[in-house]
Amino acid sequence: MTEQTDPAATPDDASEVVFEQSHNPYGSPPGSGITMPPYYQPTPSVKNKTNYFPQSEPLGPDEMRIIFMGSQPWPPRQSQAGTCIMVELGNGKRFFFDFGPGCLRNIIANQVPVPEITDIFITHLHLDHYADIPYLWQFAPFNGRWKPLRIIGPSGRTPELGTKAMAEHMQKMGLWTSVQAAGMPMADGYQIDVTEFDFRDDGGICYDQDGVKVTHWRRSHAVDGASAYRLDWNGLSFVWTGDGKPDKLTARYAAGVDVFVTEMAVDNVALWALKQGVSPFIGAFTLDNFHTSHYAAGYLANLIQPRLAMATHLSYDRELIGEMIAGVRTHYEGMFAFGIDHTVVNVTKDRVWIREAALPETTNTARATPEWLLANEFDGKMPANVEVKNPFLANQEQSVRDLEFPPEVYTPADQVRRWAHPLPPEFQLQTSMMVGGAPPSSATPDDHDHQPPDPGDGKSAHRESDK
Repeated sequence: MTEQTDPAATPDDASEVVFEQSHNPYGSPPGSGITMPPYYQPTPSVKNKTNYFPQSEPLGPDEMRIIFMGSQPWPPRQSQAGTCIMVELGNGKRFFFDFGPGCLRNIIANQVPVPEITDIFITHLHLDHYADIPYLWQFAPFNGRWKPLRIIGPSGRTPELGTKAMAEHMQKMGLWTSVQAAGMPMADGYQIDVTEFDFRDDGGICYDQDGVKVTHWRRSHAVDGASAYRLDWNGLSFVWTGDGKPDKLTARYAAGVDVFVTEMAVDNVALWALKQGVSPFIGAFTLDNFHTSHYAAGYLANLIQPRLAMATHLSYDRELIGEMIAGVRTHYEGMFAFGIDHTVVNVTKDRVWIREAALPETTNTARATPEWLLANEFDGKMPANVEVKNPFLANQEQSVRDLEFPPEVYTPADQVRRWAHPLPPEFQLQTSMMVGGAPPSSATPDDHDHQPPDPGDGKSAHRESDK
């Protein structure tokens, strides 16, 4: 019971004291919490209820795990990378929805092996949704990617505004790097396999493999071609709206989804503009024409009625969090959470659990297992030795390389090796070395097991400095 009194009351008015029953304005019974439904419980795979530790929890066969690898549109900040959501399924499949700047750092910190970072669904071609793809594309072959990077995304109102055109221009932009792999066995790793669907095909299927179906539909955003996605698998479902205004198509295709993730911006233009460093007019113009306000996010969630509604692609400012939640609660009383960097969501048919990933400040890159590489990069059969051409012959003047100091000048005598340098014009490379074999710690003139063959003059290639 809560005692409420008239501030003007006097001791003589004590008999007029009024008592009112306190209650939860959003539901009953009080204390149950509007964001804690009965199914808010750890799923079977959860080993630590408070934190997720990468590589510590094999996902259950009927379970979905969602990790927010980035959540910020602009400006870049230390605590938030560009928007990216990773969805892992109990059948071993992994998918990425958008790939904003800085997200790759978080993905690697979550110990996802680089060759396994593929199947990227792009909602639209604003840089805050795909800017880390060039970074991934250029370095993934170094970590063992032999097959093309797979990207799925919408067309545009003209061909040059579609996902294929973006990928083609990105490859041209990165030619300075990829040309160095000409003739090398990882060259296919510098290719991009683009699936571009017709953005006008609302409800169309852009992925349908291994029991996983991904549906897309148009969003009202800045340019034609912005799309939302719904993933369905094993009775579980996930929606990422991408950017856009609240719309009827999203309400239709996201209806009844397990986890509904929408972009969101706080409708406090003056303060938001100050935080973003823009004029109030620009802030209002951007929000009103391109994005979903916190009121609209709650409105959509109420129409869709997910088991869990989430908001991402937002500036997670302490002084605005309360305003954002209040706006959502104007229309929506169900389970709600923010999807900011390192938020982890485990989902089964009867449970949902939310935690934060516990990550080290510095981390190294996890290596793909030989089993995964064999199954996914080599189609189950390891190829024999590969004929390789020296990539430097066509790309750099030999006179520049002739200016190199020989390793004997700066390397201790017992540490000198010539495992892969200098390279002859053509040689054989053992494929097994590329997927797990380690070079010898040192080499002698008789070490030929992993050496390129004689360039043709009868002398060992790794002793060229003795010529």
